[in-house]
Amino acid sequence: MMQKKLTINIDEQVYNGLYAVVGKGAISQFIEDLLRPYVIQDELDAAYKLMAEDQDRETEALDWAEALIGGGKK
Repeated sequence: MMQKKLTINIDEQVYNGLYAVVGKGAISQFIEDLLRPYVIQDELDAAYKLMAEDQDRETEALDWAEALIGGGKK
């Protein structure tokens, strides 16, 4: 796989947190792993499929959505 260099600007506290939690040599991979499901269609489809298969998550999402539209139980 070909890699490209990307320069981004982030808040100093965010950088320090990344450095402390993830480690200097792993920040690029950490960010790539976070972003991949949002920007690669095949991975996005797979992520949605996994989420849809999680019945507890789907029930919670439905309860949340119904509460937003006033259909939730009071």
